[in-house]
Amino acid sequence: MANPKIEQLTKILQRDPKDETLWFGLGKAFMSDENWAEAIPALEQCIQVKPNYSAAYLALAQSLQHEGNIEKCRSVCNEGITVATTNGALLVIKNLEELRNSLSS
Repeated sequence: MANPKIEQLTKILQRDPKDETLWFGLGKAFMSDENWAEAIPALEQCIQVKPNYSAAYLALAQSLQHEGNIEKCRSVCNEGITVATTNGALLVIKNLEELRNSLSS
C-alpha cells in the first residue's frame, strides 16, 4: 500500500517545487519506507533548493550509506560538515562525523 504522506507531499510539491521543507519531508518519508533510491533524489533536491539545509546532508548521507554508495556518502558527509559548521548545527556535525568515521575505506 502506498504511503499517504508521500502521495500528499508529492501533490503539494507539484504546486510549490521550491519548498525545501517539503522536499526534506518527502525524503524522510521515503527513508522511513527504506526506499533509499527515492529518498536520495528528494534530499538532493532539498539541498539544491536550500544549500545550507544541514539536516538534509545528514539524511542524504544516511540514504547513500544504505544504498551502498560509500564514496558519495563520504563526500556528502564532508560537504555537510562544512555547511553544519557554518550554521552552528553541532548535533548534525557530530552525526555526520560519526557516519563518516564508520565508513570503510
